[in-house]
Amino acid sequence: MNRLSSVVVAGALALATVGTVAAPAAARPEPAPPVAGTAGPAATAGTAPAIPARSVTARPGGAAPTASTVTPDRSVAVRPAVARGWQVEVLSVRGTGPYRIGARLDRLVAAGRIDWTAPGCAGVVHAGATGEWAGVVLLAFRHGRLVEVGTATAPPRSPAGAAVGMSFAELERIYGPRGALISNDAGDATAYLVRVGARVELFTGHPIRPGVGYFQVGPASYVERNFRQGTAC
Repeated sequence: MNRLSSVVVAGALALATVGTVAAPAAARPEPAPPVAGTAGPAATAGTAPAIPARSVTARPGGAAPTASTVTPDRSVAVRPAVARGWQVEVLSVRGTGPYRIGARLDRLVAAGRIDWTAPGCAGVVHAGATGEWAGVVLLAFRHGRLVEVGTATAPPRSPAGAAVGMSFAELERIYGPRGALISNDAGDATAYLVRVGARVELFTGHPIRPGVGYFQVGPASYVERNFRQGTAC
């Protein structure tokens, strides 16, 4: 539904391969972050897929990333509740867990909360999460501060109960007058936008089937603007 952003495509691949359908289990204490992780794809605002070869920095001990373009199957991934003690059930405009909008990248790295990073442009750095959130959310930092948390899996859901895999008609029933369908400036993509103060929930389309393929939150100045205008690189 959107011109697929090269960064988000691979991000969606990382999320879409999380697991097969299963009901989420009750929240349990978060497991320790993985010691060594393979560098993953990055994400930007808008719908996903296709990440070109780029410089990616993994945590010490992590495997080197492959430099190839991937076209993923972005079918909705539902997290395996039995295998992992999921705490990520809700993604709000404040973020989720330790990944709070405005959080500093250097502090999250020091706390072992960042698995890999991939530099973008205009001061943006994309990153992968660790622990309960690994493979569930993708992060974007601008000038060292968290400005976007996105997911291609379900859950997490919004506080109102909206999630990836739903139709836009379902979102309209959930949000009523609080949300609205919007188009990008080029007129070739549609998304569902919910404003919460200066921040937004943005549900963008799936490249193969109708409905929501990616759900992201953050400041309107970053998330909404990137969808409407696209990114500079």
